[in-house]
Amino acid sequence: MILLLCTVLFCVPFVRASLPGLHDTHILALDAIDSPSCNTRSLWDILSSCGLTMFACTWTAIHPNIPGVDDWVILITVRRLCLMVMAVSAPEVVVAFATLEFLSARHAAKKFSDAFGVQQAQPRSYCRAIPQKLVVMLRGKSRSLSDGWTLTHGFFACMGGFVLYVDGEPRATLTPNELLRFVREGSVKMPNITEADIEDRSKGDMLSKCIAILQLVWFVIQLIARYAQNLPVTLLELDTLGIAALACISYGFWLNKPKDIGRPYIVHWDSETTAPPPGDSLANKYYSHKQQSLKQLLVGPGQPIDSGSTASGLTAILSITTCISGMVFGVIHCLGWNFVFPRHTEQTLWRVASSGMACSPLFLFFIGTMMILWDRLSLEYHILISDEVPSRLQNIQAILAPIFAFLFILGMCLYIFSRVTIIVLMFLSLRSLPPGAYDTVAWTKYIPHINL
Repeated sequence: MILLLCTVLFCVPFVRASLPGLHDTHILALDAIDSPSCNTRSLWDILSSCGLTMFACTWTAIHPNIPGVDDWVILITVRRLCLMVMAVSAPEVVVAFATLEFLSARHAAKKFSDAFGVQQAQPRSYCRAIPQKLVVMLRGKSRSLSDGWTLTHGFFACMGGFVLYVDGEPRATLTPNELLRFVREGSVKMPNITEADIEDRSKGDMLSKCIAILQLVWFVIQLIARYAQNLPVTLLELDTLGIAALACISYGFWLNKPKDIGRPYIVHWDSETTAPPPGDSLANKYYSHKQQSLKQLLVGPGQPIDSGSTASGLTAILSITTCISGMVFGVIHCLGWNFVFPRHTEQTLWRVASSGMACSPLFLFFIGTMMILWDRLSLEYHILISDEVPSRLQNIQAILAPIFAFLFILGMCLYIFSRVTIIVLMFLSLRSLPPGAYDTVAWTKYIPHINL
């Protein structure tokens, strides 16, 4: 949102230089007979509707991790704003993070349930988990520990939900693997926290979600209505639609993740025979504010990723997920292919940039597919030949590694260039919008939504 605000402020002089006023409708064509509606909107209406839709979607979709024990409020706010800026500028990255956290949470829940002899309460299939999630939302969360660890427990553990205290002082934020190891050794007690207790700590209220849904539904309906009435859609509205679409995907992966939990669950070291581990031996040692580095202040307690997959398998999953979300984002921008630009050069740049955004994820898809094939090929060699990978296979790997690295860098550079070009052209187009862009479809204003 900060990046969006700075870009808007940067483009204000261009807009003012080309428009009579910020609230003028600037209708140059479209006679009253041809106009589908007598209502009009101003440039401020376009900016405010897009900005509020972006804010509502990103604020609802973003699920930050649990902050440190005594982190300042300003640090927590800065971290959330950084995530929201990332969701606006590069939403595919947020989708990749959400996918990674979902896989890690599912793996953590399965390990705890298997370790203590109970069945995992959440289904393995994510598509089957969504209807069950809706049913659980209606009848309430599980209030019994006999149900085992659910996906909500897994998210809670992966987002820094358990902090180890030794002699009344915080020692470290435990990862799921560290917590499981200490519980098996009897050094700490099994956390007595149910899914209902975790959701009670969560601040994801239904009111804010309903407001975000209403805002998004109104935004999509009025875009469809404009298309049906042959009214032009601005490039800013197309970008907002793409950001909202990917925010919905991220929210789908974070559906079971608790939202805005301020305090972790305290786990005390109870073993009298075993000395507590030193902080340096744990993944997330506790630091005071004076000892924290700049990265720790901005990012907060980090959790190592453990999705239960091999490194290449995890890379393949992330590559495919990022590819699909990136192509969706790029195709949405391709809808502005025939947008009327002030100059033909700008139209050409938009077509090249939108095509680049849609095609750049194919590099990741190629890398992910090749890594899956490489895993299977290596496994076949291990089974059919010997336990040692042949030297010829190692030579092929040495050749392919720099090729994959080059393709990854090439895809990233293409995406960054395309995304920056899209943002610049999107705001420059506001200085001279097509005449019909200021007309509205009358009945869409009766749909509940937020506008300034």
